[in-house]
Formats: sequence, C-alpha cells, structure tokens
Amino acid sequence: MLRKLILWACICGLCGGLSSCFRSWRKNDRDIREHYANRTVKPTFYTIQNDSLKLFVATTGADTLPPLLLIHGAPGAWYGYLNMVDDSILQRKYHIISVDRLGYNHSIHRKKRIVTSIDLQARAAALALSLNHSRQKGVLLGRSYGAPIAAKIAILNPTRFHKLVMLAPAIDPAKEKFWWFSKPAKWWIVRLWLPHRINMASFEKFAHAKELEKLSAEWPLLQVPTTVVQGGKDWIVDPSNLDYARLKLAEKEAQFIFLPEAGHLITHSHPDLVRELVLTPFQRKALAPAANAAQGGSHEEHK
Repeated sequence: MLRKLILWACICGLCGGLSSCFRSWRKNDRDIREHYANRTVKPTFYTIQNDSLKLFVATTGADTLPPLLLIHGAPGAWYGYLNMVDDSILQRKYHIISVDRLGYNHSIHRKKRIVTSIDLQARAAALALSLNHSRQKGVLLGRSYGAPIAAKIAILNPTRFHKLVMLAPAIDPAKEKFWWFSKPAKWWIVRLWLPHRINMASFEKFAHAKELEKLSAEWPLLQVPTTVVQGGKDWIVDPSNLDYARLKLAEKEAQFIFLPEAGHLITHSHPDLVRELVLTPFQRKALAPAANAAQGGSHEEHK
C-alpha cells in the first residue's frame, strides 16, 4: 500500500511539474486581448470549417498581398509567431497567415482527437490559403516540427509559393530526441493531468520518426526553392538535421545557413535574419554582410 502511495505521489509530482513547465509557453484568449489592447493593427481571426475539421487562423496584412503562411511546431499555436504577425514591415509586403495546426489551441479534427499524420496536418493547414485573394506566389515558413509539414504543403502546392523557409527543422527520422518525460507521457494516468496540447505534442513525437520516413521518399518532389536555417546550440532539434537537409536537397535550389551560437527559437533570437529571408526572393548569392554581422555570424551554402 505504501509503495502504491509513493508511486502515486511521484506521478502527481511529475504531472504537476510538466504542466507548470509548459504553462509558460501558452497564451489564452485573455492574454491575446491584452496584447492587442493598445495596438493599432490587430489580427483578423477566421475559423475554416468542413465536415472533418475546424481550422483556426489569424491574419494581418491585406489579403490582396502575396501570402506568408506560418506553420508552428509542437507544442505551439498561431501566436508562436506573434512577432512576425505584428511586424509592420512584413504587414506591408504580405498577407500574413498564421494557423493553429490540428489538435492545437482552437483547431480540431472532428473525427480524430490526435492527428499525427504529416500529410493530414499539411492538407488541413493549406486550407488557410483560401483566405488569400492575391493570386500571387507567396512564402511558406515552418519551424521545428512545423518544418516537415511546411515542406509537405510545398510539395502539394508547388505553384502557390516562390520560397520555402525551414527553421530548426526536425526532418531526420534517425535523429528524433526523446526527453525524460516522453515515456511517462504514454501512461494514461499521466495524460489525465496534462493539457491536451502537451499530450498532442507527445503523440506527434512518438509517431514522428515513422512519419518522416514516409516523407523521405517525397523530398525529390519538392519544387519550391528552399532555405534551411539551423542553430549550433539547439538542444531541442539535433543540429545534424542540417546535414540531412543538405543530403535530401542536394539536387534542389537550396540555401543552407548555419548559426553557430543560435538555439532553437530562431524567429525570436534572429528576427532580422528571418525577416530578410522572407522578404528576399530566393537567390544564390549570400545575404548582405551587414545582416550576417548583426546576427552574430553565419555559415552559408548554396546549391
């Protein structure tokens, strides 16, 4: 009996610790209202619905401008790109479209509570392009677990984009990292104590290697010029994913940028670089030296 009580206490402590650990990553609707309370430009929110799903989308910028479609990682939500959604320079150039992927925040699949399929996630997120009325090619950006989903969107919609940007992409099926809480998250009693978005992220992680194996055969189908950025001090995604990208995109129009001192959240640590990548059409020449110096240096390769 005592051993059961100790085990239960450990499980409760683990769940409480995990919940509080991830709580700092989350914003609720009140937080969003407070963030925009005194801002002139506020997002327009949409819910795209069909018989299978509800896709929540936040947009800024005129819908007659080229689309900038943003795909978040796991866990995550549209507001993970808040600094880009609020960027006045990007707003003047793009119709910024930031989605909640299926299973996160306000987006759901009506028949599947957990959606781990890269293909299904990509097809759902791509529905947000229906909000854009520019008839112009745009930019597609995904980070972390969102990067392979963005790549799949580009494969499925090659005529909609002139550039794909993958930041700290988790794309190598052999380099999946599992954390100390990964195995406990498989226990149903642990999942009862955790937010749905954390459980969703865990199930995605368990299925990620298998899903990336499926995607591995599709990289030759990618037709959109691609830029891959990876930080050398990324403890969430193994930096060697950049080597995998070089291998898979060896015959493609591709640019590879290695930031030795950068961590995982490149959109926050290197916003000027990310903005430049989004604003600049794909080109074989290197970025302006001034931009590189401002970001603490980088190593670039072009194909």
